[in-house]
Formats: sequence, C-alpha cells, structure tokens
Amino acid sequence: MQYKQMIEQAIQEKASAVLDLSDQVFDFAELGFQEFKTAQLYVDLLKEEGFQVETGLDAMPTAFKATYGSGKPVIGYLAEYDALPDLSQQADCAERRPACGDNPNGHGCGHNLLGAGCLAAALGLKRYLEQNPGKGTVVLFGCPSEEKGNSKAYLARDGFFDCLDIAFSWHPFDNCGVAGFSSLANVSVFFRFKGVTAHAAAAPHLGRSALDAAELMSVGVNYLREHIIPEARVHYAYRDVGGIAPNVVQGSSCVHYFIRAPKSSQVQEILARVIAVAEGAAKMTGTEMSYELYAGLSDLIPNHVVSDVTQAALEEVGMPEFSQEEVDFARNFFYSCDNGEALERKIAMVKARYGEDALNFPVDCAVRPINWNMPAMPGSTDVGDASYVVPLAFLSMSTAVMGTAAHTWQMTAQGKSAIAHKMTLQAGKVLALAGIRFCQEPQLVEQAKAELIRTTGGSYICPVPKEIGPRIHD
Repeated sequence: MQYKQMIEQAIQEKASAVLDLSDQVFDFAELGFQEFKTAQLYVDLLKEEGFQVETGLDAMPTAFKATYGSGKPVIGYLAEYDALPDLSQQADCAERRPACGDNPNGHGCGHNLLGAGCLAAALGLKRYLEQNPGKGTVVLFGCPSEEKGNSKAYLARDGFFDCLDIAFSWHPFDNCGVAGFSSLANVSVFFRFKGVTAHAAAAPHLGRSALDAAELMSVGVNYLREHIIPEARVHYAYRDVGGIAPNVVQGSSCVHYFIRAPKSSQVQEILARVIAVAEGAAKMTGTEMSYELYAGLSDLIPNHVVSDVTQAALEEVGMPEFSQEEVDFARNFFYSCDNGEALERKIAMVKARYGEDALNFPVDCAVRPINWNMPAMPGSTDVGDASYVVPLAFLSMSTAVMGTAAHTWQMTAQGKSAIAHKMTLQAGKVLALAGIRFCQEPQLVEQAKAELIRTTGGSYICPVPKEIGPRIHD
C-alpha cells in the first residue's frame, strides 16, 4: 500500500489527543451505559475534528455515531469504552493496589485503549478522505456496555450498522494477530417458578414448591448435558430460592441460565430444549413457569476478505520500536505481578508458545499469518452481531505482557503503559490503512459482501427479540 507514511503522520499528529483521551477514560472507569463523561470526551473531540456526531443511538444515552466524508464505501470502526466492576487498580503498579478514590471500577479489559485505537483509525482514514473527497465515508460508532449490555446486538438488530459496507474492530490482549477464530454465541435467560406456600410440617400437601421446580429443572438440564454438542456450555445460578425458612413450602424461585455454543443457531436449539425441561419441572411440581430472555449474543464471523486486507496492513505497518526502559518495564511486570505456581505456569506457557527468548521481552511483537483453524474462543462478544450484518475483521494487539488474562487487575494495571499506548496507536494505523484499501479497490467490498451472504445465507436473527430494549438501568 502507498499510504502508510500518510497514515503514520496523521495518527502521530493526533497521538497526544488520542492517548490523553484513553488515559482520561481509564481514570473515569465508567460501567456500561453509565459512560457519560467518557462519551462526552469522544463527542467533543470528534466535533472538533469535523465529524458530524449523532448521540443517543437506539435509546442508549452513551451510544454515538460520528461521520466524516461522502460517497462509498462506508467504513466503520466499532469503539468500546466501558469498565468492569471491582477492578480499580493503580496504573503501572505490579502488585494489587486499587487506585485512589472511591471508584471501585477498572478497565480490566482494556476498553479505554480499544476505543482510543478506533478513534485513531477514524482520524487516520479521515486524512485520506480529506485528500480524496468523495472516495468514501468513515463512521466511528461509539458502542457502550460491551461487558454487560451488549449494545452492538441492539444496534445490529435495529439497523444502525446497515449504513456500513465494511467494519473493523480490535481488542487489547497479550498477543497480536488478525482473528481467524470465532467466538461463542450465547443467551442469558431467567426462569421463574411460582408455587403455593404452606406450612411444611402441618400442611405440606397444600403447598406447591417453586424451589422443588427449580431444583428439578437443574437436574433435568444436567442430564441434558450428555445429549448436546460437547462444545456447548450451560451455566446457572439461583437468584431466588423462595426465602430462608425451611418450614415453609417455597412459593417462588428464579434460576439464571447462560447457554453458549459455537453458533447462534445451536444456542437457539439448546435453549428450546432447556425451556422444555423447565416446563416439565413445572408440571411435575404443579407450579407455573415463565422465562425472560435477558440478553443474547451471536458468534463472531471474521470475513476472509476483510481479514486478508487487515493482515496485509498489519504486515506493512509492522510493530513499533520499544526503548530499553519499556523492555525493562515489561520484564519487571511479567515477573512481579504473579508469584509461586501462577508465575511458574506463566513462564512455562511462554516458553512453550513463544520460545525461551521471549522471556527477555515478554511482549508479543510477531506478525504471523492468520490461523483459520483455531477453535472458537471461549468467551463471547457483541462484535459477533455486527459481523452478521456487515463484513468485519477483528484485530488483536498486545497491550499487555504475555500471560496477562483479561478481566484482571494485571490487565487494568497495564492500561496506561507506554507499551499499551504504542500498540493502541499501531492498531489505529493498521485499521486505517486497511480502510483505505477498500476505498481504493471497491471490488473488494463486493467480494466481502458476497462472502458474508454465502456464510450467513443473507439472514441475521438477533438472539434478543425486538420487544426487548437495552438494559440501561440494570
């Protein structure tokens, strides 16, 4: 590609503003659908940069759409910026030490960096569009509450991504590469049983135990596990056991179920069978059963065409250079943030996966080919729903030392490091350069769309029904 230098210059000029935003978002550490200060930072900066900004998308106050340019293709970047509860942590500190102040939240999944990298990509592509008016449009979507609210599922269901021709997302991890893997689809469902209370000793025959129904449901689902695909996962937790008095027949109960599988269609099939088990439990106990689909996510479908273009951009941009001070920081953090068996396991993992030399600088800086044979990652993401409606690529960049798990204080602690900053800007450069490629070669857009139709059959059924809106206040 011939635009690498232009993109690098454009993003470097905006680096201070992008990284300052990332660090402020780190400090705000706002939970899903509560990212008011965070979203305002983005909106103000984007307006200053000449973007047209629409806020409050799909009844979500902290969701936004920022647009620059005109014409086709329309390239979208999907930003996230929500924090996690109880992960407050001082930055650059290799021991568990919550940040000062009363806020218990922290960016244990690096979303302060994720959003900033997408912002950098949008600003980089904007530079190209300034010099090539009419050659395309860039859209930065602010997607709140990935961790608990799944905003992209609602945005995909309600048509907000239909304006896009191509989309990109990325994530801070402890490794680099363009994803050739999918994620697990899931649904979150509450099952409620209503019974009849009675004195458990004097008149148990008059009672109908809702707790018995919930327990029988759990037994039935446990038997069901043998007869569903081995890749599926079914988890549950009791939310209401009908009280604390054993001498009262419990009149209410509630069980919260998670169902995961590699494909959304598989989740729906398993859900139907779990519902049947719940109905059977209600019949056995003479109780009434109702269920509420609380949330759901589709599996991630990385598009080969978009991923290959992103891979080419990653190979051209490459990795940043690191100073000796940054190398020393990585080594110290790697060896200091864990101890005992946890550290031994981490060292063994690095040796097996990356080679012993990687311990000299335990940050993944390799640019590898896409591995299309990997199993689905065990987690879920609402990026999957976006990938059903627009051809999409998903990039990982190593903002943390090898062996750092997401949703931990260790990940939070590295959210302001110089290494994380450099990798965030590098992610922006890669995604901006990939976006330019589609503006330059519109036939690739058509190839990507044709692949998506072949993969999905042109159909997307959101796991969350239309009558269910975003869970803003939950």
